[in-house]
Amino acid sequence: MQYLTWQNERLSNVGVGTWLMGEDSSKESDEIAAIRYAVDHGVNVIDTAEMYGDGKSEILVGKAIKGLDRDKLFLISKFLPYHAKPEQERTSLEASLKRLGTDYLDLYLLHWRGHERLSRTVQGLEELKRAGLIRHWGVSNFDVDDLEELYSVPGGDQCFVNEDLYNLTARGVEYDLLPWQQQHKLGFIGYSPFNSDDGDSIRVTNNLKIVARNHQLSTHQIMLAWCLRSGQVLSIPKAGNIAHMRDNLAASGVKFTPDELKLLDADWPKPIAKTPLATI
Repeated sequence: MQYLTWQNERLSNVGVGTWLMGEDSSKESDEIAAIRYAVDHGVNVIDTAEMYGDGKSEILVGKAIKGLDRDKLFLISKFLPYHAKPEQERTSLEASLKRLGTDYLDLYLLHWRGHERLSRTVQGLEELKRAGLIRHWGVSNFDVDDLEELYSVPGGDQCFVNEDLYNLTARGVEYDLLPWQQQHKLGFIGYSPFNSDDGDSIRVTNNLKIVARNHQLSTHQIMLAWCLRSGQVLSIPKAGNIAHMRDNLAASGVKFTPDELKLLDADWPKPIAKTPLATI
C-alpha cells in the first residue's frame, strides 16, 4: 500500500468508496468483509455520505468499523448542499455520526455547491471543528472558480481537500484544477475511477490491454493505477466483496513507463483547453 501525506495526515492512496453500498441486505456481509479486508491491508480512508442510500451506506460503514481502532481510520462523510447553513450542518453531522457509530469525523465535505453563501458554510464548518466533531473539512465537485471564491471568504483557506470525478475519460481537471490545487497545497480525491457503478463504461482498448499484460493485471486495475500515477491523487473505488477489494489494492503501487503512458494518452488524450467540470 502506498501513502500520501497531506497536512501531516498519512493517508492510503486507495480508499474505500461506498456509493450504492448498504442498500441491499443480501450483500451486507460481503460489503462489510470487503471494508474490513481493506483496513486489515493498510487502507485507512473510508468515504461515505448522508446521501448514499439515505444514510444506509453510513450505517453499513458503522457496522464494518465497529470494534476497530478508530484512531487509525480516516473517516469521511458528506452533507448535502441544502444542509449547508451552520445549524443544518450540525444536525446533518450529528445524524451521520449516529449512523456511523462514532463521535467525530476526520473529514466532512460539502457534497456539491448549492445556493448557500460559502462564507456561511465555512463558518459552520469551522464551528464544528472547534467543537471537536470534525478534524478537517473540505468540498466536492468544485472547479477552479469555486475554489477561488472559497479561498476569498474568511477561513476558506482552511479547506483540506476537494473531491472530484477523475478517470481516463474525465481528465479535464488536469488542465487547470489539479495545478491550482497543487499550488495551494490542497489535497485531491478522485472519485469513480471506473466512471460508473458497474465499471463498464470505459472502453477497453488494445492499448489498455497491452499495458495490463505488461503488468499482469486486469484492465480495471490499470484504470485505477493510472488515476494514482502522479503520487498526488487519492482514489476511492467501490468494492463490494473481498476479491474486488484485493484487486483494487493491488493497483496501489503500480509504476508506468513513459511509453505505457503514451499508449494510454493516445486513446484518452490530455486536455489542451478548459472544459466544464465533469460530475456523476
